[in-house]
Amino acid sequence: MSDATLHETPAPDDFAVQIADQIESFLVAVTELAKGDEPGSSIPYLLLEVSQVLLAGGRLGAHEDFVPVERYEPDTGPEPDMDELRERFARLLDPADVYSEVFDPYVPRSEPVPHRLSDDLAAIVTDLRHGMAHYRAGRVTEALWWWQFSYFSNWGPTASATLRALQSLLAHIRNESPLEALDGLDTDAAGEADEKALEEEAGRVMAAEIAVPLGLDHQA
Repeated sequence: MSDATLHETPAPDDFAVQIADQIESFLVAVTELAKGDEPGSSIPYLLLEVSQVLLAGGRLGAHEDFVPVERYEPDTGPEPDMDELRERFARLLDPADVYSEVFDPYVPRSEPVPHRLSDDLAAIVTDLRHGMAHYRAGRVTEALWWWQFSYFSNWGPTASATLRALQSLLAHIRNESPLEALDGLDTDAAGEADEKALEEEAGRVMAAEIAVPLGLDHQA
């Protein structure tokens, strides 16, 4: 590995520092939100944090392509286990964890596919942490390349879908409007009756009923 990949020290006002700060802020905030200490603020703050990290993604997307120093990506070590974070969000967001999303709006007659907010948040964190491992190891260009590449290929589309879902969920709660039935929509294999029943039940929950466990019932 060349010395150039290990000693890239950007200036405090450098683009890389600004992007890293935005991503680090998101990672810290989402990890804290997953603890569930303030369930009443979970949906609004998740909406805010995802919106802000997408700003970083937009800046990366608008920037010219970053080219990594090394031909092959250096090893960042084992990926952190996201199961605990995913499970915490699944409990926190139940029964509104599952939603539907069109994967690519430019594919004609695309069918909606099931997503879970908990899975999506864990996937975003995984991608951003991977780049942060490069950044903390001094491989700044590698970090920017990874964040930019994965913004287009994975975490960007996932964060965009998550933002729409959170915005819609918060709108249902604030407007006290019912959620549409999910009709058994699920991310697991078809035929699992218990999961299907759970999703169908979630689809019948009124916004007011969701607001209570999330602590957003302003009439309470």
